Amino acid sequence: MTGLRVASFTALPPTLLVVDDNKELLALLAGLFEEAGYTVAAASKGKPALDLAKDSQPKLAIIDLLLPDMMGYQLADALRAAGSDIPFVFITGVFKGSKHATEATTRHKAAGFFEKPFDAKKLLESVKQLVPPDAPSPQAAAAQSAANDFEVELDIDVVEDAPQEEMELTGRIRVTGGGNISAELRGEALHASGGTGGPVTGSRPVPVPSEKKPAKIPGARAQRTGLLGDNLPGLITAFYLAKETGELGVQRGKVKKVIYFEGGNPVFALSNLAADRFGQFLVRVGKIKPEQLQDAAVVASDSKRRTGDVLVERGLLKDTERLYYVGQQVKAIIYSLFGWEDGSFVVSFREKALSEVIKLDVFPGNLILRGVKKLYKPERLARLITPEDRLIPSPQPAYALNELELEKWEAQLLLKIDGVRTNAEVLALAGRPEHQVRAFLVAMLGLNVLEKRA
Repeated sequence: MTGLRVASFTALPPTLLVVDDNKELLALLAGLFEEAGYTVAAASKGKPALDLAKDSQPKLAIIDLLLPDMMGYQLADALRAAGSDIPFVFITGVFKGSKHATEATTRHKAAGFFEKPFDAKKLLESVKQLVPPDAPSPQAAAAQSAANDFEVELDIDVVEDAPQEEMELTGRIRVTGGGNISAELRGEALHASGGTGGPVTGSRPVPVPSEKKPAKIPGARAQRTGLLGDNLPGLITAFYLAKETGELGVQRGKVKKVIYFEGGNPVFALSNLAADRFGQFLVRVGKIKPEQLQDAAVVASDSKRRTGDVLVERGLLKDTERLYYVGQQVKAIIYSLFGWEDGSFVVSFREKALSEVIKLDVFPGNLILRGVKKLYKPERLARLITPEDRLIPSPQPAYALNELELEKWEAQLLLKIDGVRTNAEVLALAGRPEHQVRAFLVAMLGLNVLEKRA
């Protein structure tokens, strides 16, 4: 009797079609779903999404209602007309309120409706109820491993040849502590001078329980990597729109910095750069002198204590001031990344931020606004805002104008941006230094309040 050869097949995870024109949010959601055990077909426009659906045969579609080439409802109708009876979940940053939610579920038969910013975990749970996932794929597991590999080793101080960017820090910070207690701390505005840092180190950037390298946390979800370029505002906004908890790690050469997010908001940061250490930061803002830090660091090393504790003991830093300066130091680490045009990034979804006792309380939109205006250099601004281009208000802004701390002239200038005037005409109308106006316009592009007219 002739033997029969039986082919073995490996079942593929269920495919989700995810459509959103915000590329950073699209990548973040793709990573979230892939780690959960799905295959993701991602598109930023309706027509490519239709083509993808033909090839991938998705089991469910998550669709933004306002796409560059069609409405999300139209895409859903086109998929149904093509014979697909899959459930749809709509997300939107524009069509908000009970009226639109009711219309989506009754008229367009949506299985779910989420308004930006939305809780990505709730979105995932809704999807799981409609289409149960498989076990995470080997690719997702490999991505998880890669995310775990990105750690800021606090035992290592990196010294860059290039000096740090100088920056002005407002004399106000907000922090939250145990029991969701929030406090606003005020002091003098600070000027952080440039400098490469030296062999002398100070305390760690944030009050962590241990001086050791942070432990690798199991259960991390999939991550996304890429070149940093001008993507920092979009990456921060993606966390905000999805209300995600996780980490944005950035590396340039041997220098590593990481921003930790909780519920979409940046809450603290770490750096392995010597100039970012707490003691060096106090020197940079003129709170202590280099020789005072040197002496305190020696005592701290001999007694195995924090340099900050020694500075307080010697009366060089009041205990009541320490939290204020730590908050300013964390802000400075985050702001410094706006000055990076090269380097790479990795997005992961570990929940290290949840274990921190003291957290920075800063609105992401204002963080981006200030970061661009503080750290983007004139030549970079000129590259991003060319005289002949025209800007228009975004139909789907990531942030509402009333959430942003705008100067009066900035709010007035926005009213004159209509897609008819060129950037050169807008710059002339502003009556402000050109680099200042360019920085504001670039920040508005980064916040997706404005966009370039096609």
